[in-house]
Amino acid sequence: MPALKKIALTITSAALLSGFVLSPAAAADKDTSDDKQPKPPSTMSSLGGEQLGKAGTQVNLGPGAPVLPKKLSGRSWIVADAESGDVLAAHNSHWRLPPASTLKMLFADTVLPALQPTTLAHKVTENELSGVGEGSSLVGIKEDHTYTVHDLWLGVFLRSGNDAVHVLSEMYGGVQKTVDAMQAHAEELQALDTVVVSPDGYDAPRQVSSAYDLTLIARSGLQKKDFREYAATASADFPGEKKKGKKRESFEISNTNRLITGDIGVDPYQGIAGVKNGYTTHAGNTFTGVAERNGKVLLVTVMNPSAEESHAVYKEAAHLLDWGFAASGKVTPVGQLVPPRSLDTGTGIGGKGATPAAGAVQGPGGKAEATHASASNGSSGVGTALAIIGGLLVVLAAAVFLVNRRWPMAGRTHRTETETDATETDATETDATAAETKDAEDTGKAGKSAEDTGEAGKDAEGDPEGAGATASAAPTDKP
Repeated sequence: MPALKKIALTITSAALLSGFVLSPAAAADKDTSDDKQPKPPSTMSSLGGEQLGKAGTQVNLGPGAPVLPKKLSGRSWIVADAESGDVLAAHNSHWRLPPASTLKMLFADTVLPALQPTTLAHKVTENELSGVGEGSSLVGIKEDHTYTVHDLWLGVFLRSGNDAVHVLSEMYGGVQKTVDAMQAHAEELQALDTVVVSPDGYDAPRQVSSAYDLTLIARSGLQKKDFREYAATASADFPGEKKKGKKRESFEISNTNRLITGDIGVDPYQGIAGVKNGYTTHAGNTFTGVAERNGKVLLVTVMNPSAEESHAVYKEAAHLLDWGFAASGKVTPVGQLVPPRSLDTGTGIGGKGATPAAGAVQGPGGKAEATHASASNGSSGVGTALAIIGGLLVVLAAAVFLVNRRWPMAGRTHRTETETDATETDATETDATAAETKDAEDTGKAGKSAEDTGEAGKDAEGDPEGAGATASAAPTDKP
């Protein structure tokens, strides 16, 4: 080896060695806890405002504004004023991620107006249940049994039943027609990060949404009375299995939204009025909620928190709501929830990236008209129901929307005697108790934005939604 080369290698080795000797603490103290977490894409949509297209946490604190809650672990989140549309704070809000069953909000917002009246009875066929994914959350629908549309929607909103979604999709005209209609409606709402592949949110290649989009979708759904009532129902009676020679009975189902019903380690949130929670292997835990306090209505969405604590998605959503109510009027908005296309007055609220997500089926969309279908309310000490107690005007660009305030009250939603007789049968099923399961390998730590995830995961909606299956309605909800 030439002498010059030997000298160069000696100097390089010495420099490297001195680095280790002189700074061992720096190497040891480096926090690599975030190294395994996926990073948001370098370019995201800025629809709603330029700050919303930036990676990381976006907040503009004013004098007297509280700081954001500590240890927020969601990959993406947003908190917004439901009335003004002001986005108070956001974190990677346009990151396209798997939505899990929060996508059922779009399903309901699209399909609810078409399947009227909700007293319509339907006999379920084997074919209608054949497409339900393995490990799906179920409400316990049986083939050759009759259910009203109202029953089926309770199954969707309370138990996140994919069996109910598939039956309603077939009633709408088939799964593919439903998916196409959902995609068109998403585009009408300017939920342009969203690609719909399955109507129930079951993991599928390319199926994505974002915290921003889910908040837009929830805001739209809450304009419909039926949607509001179902999303706010804590418990209800559901038709059981028909047995020969016996009158069909019902069994109670409870909402899997823990901010409504509460659970060990998480209390019902005062003023909560829905909207939807979800969990799948690839999505992790997801949640969109709406709550009212002192006349202020806020929307929050949290997607895939990495925290290992029980019910993290609900706790982080509650912390963000608390912060939002305390910070209202003390922060400068980082963006806006845009209006539907048909109501956009061209005020220039949009931003770069305001085009449908890759893979989306383009369509004209169309805003669904609000329709009426009321659920019967009964009084009972079991469960908690949320009742509409007042109205709030929501001004969205040139449009005026209605959002109703609801507070927890005693009682639960029951099926009417007429509905019970129309679908007569018996129920021996017991409502399986929910147990939160956080798949640490696949939920918060698995690594990919779902746009690149090609394999379908289980719709095993563990705690947030896994309790939907009745005892006689295996498969289980955990993979």
